[in-house]
Amino acid sequence: MSTSPAPALSVLDLVPVRTGQTSSQAIAASLALAATADRLGYRRYWFAEHHNMPAVASTTPPVLVAATAARTTRIRVGSGGVMLPNHSPLVVAEQFAALEALAPGRIDLGLGRAPGSDPVITQLLRQSGTTSDVERFPDHVRDIAALVSPEGASLRFTSGGTYDVHATPAATSAPEVWLLGSSDYSAQLAASFGLPYVFANHFSGQGLERALELYRTQFQPTETRPAPRTFLTVNVAAAPTHDEAEARAVPYLRSMARLRMNKPLGPSETVEQALAGADEFDGLGAQIMAGARAAWFVGTGEEVAAEVRAFAAKHDVDEVMLSPIAGAYEAEPMDAAPGRTQTLELVAAALAQPADAPVTGR
Repeated sequence: MSTSPAPALSVLDLVPVRTGQTSSQAIAASLALAATADRLGYRRYWFAEHHNMPAVASTTPPVLVAATAARTTRIRVGSGGVMLPNHSPLVVAEQFAALEALAPGRIDLGLGRAPGSDPVITQLLRQSGTTSDVERFPDHVRDIAALVSPEGASLRFTSGGTYDVHATPAATSAPEVWLLGSSDYSAQLAASFGLPYVFANHFSGQGLERALELYRTQFQPTETRPAPRTFLTVNVAAAPTHDEAEARAVPYLRSMARLRMNKPLGPSETVEQALAGADEFDGLGAQIMAGARAAWFVGTGEEVAAEVRAFAAKHDVDEVMLSPIAGAYEAEPMDAAPGRTQTLELVAAALAQPADAPVTGR
């Protein structure tokens, strides 16, 4: 009998756009999903940053965070993450200091150094001179952490004297800064700064164990963060039956294959479209889909909850962030996400049950 406690649950949202759906409808669906997560007791709700992708509308995390914070009351809201080389550190600090003022104690600022798009979009985003220097990422993380604090930052001139800078004029609290990544580098940087850290397991599970070990063993305690803090991300799809969950995962599996094979991307397929095109991928494409499916948690609420609980226990974390990859059927409304909504509802309900409860639904 398992005695491991149920981990807290959180959500990572890319604001998926399905066939025939507008950006307005996709965002409406995600805002409704965030309200559901708030009602169900999820710990936090993060938006990713991706650009110029036909199936992803999460281009501006600060805007989405503001809209979500205004529609929720308890859940923490944040970025998963802001791709810092695309932006001026001061602008990022000002945005999230303002968000913290709007929703005190509920804002997370997750920072990453990946581009979040292709080289052309990256060039367009990084026309801001030295702020786009990836090699200065550690300095910019340090600057933002100082700027969003109530104390602010102080610049020292080589000729003498200082110049004080505050992201907002009269802060009483600060957003919590997290470092995100999928490499040894990000884990070691987070450890050296004494920052909380999240490994992007939902995107690439390769190197998870090593990254966690590096982060935990090299962590440098600070007064405000005396111990390492981390959680895990994972792709999930839950439904009343195992077969429905598997069907709803197929559109996302096919999108993953296209992405990995550099095939043209489009809006996320409906379940019917994805199943009708099941023979499109063979060889490498089929291998990519099989590999992704092996790493995802797909099934009934009880099945997924059991996998989540075991995953958290294996890696010694008290929180798991779910990226709900349950596609939509053609008849489902455009301004809602029934598949993703039932995923959050079913997993939360199942995790609230005893760990040794029987698994059903296959």
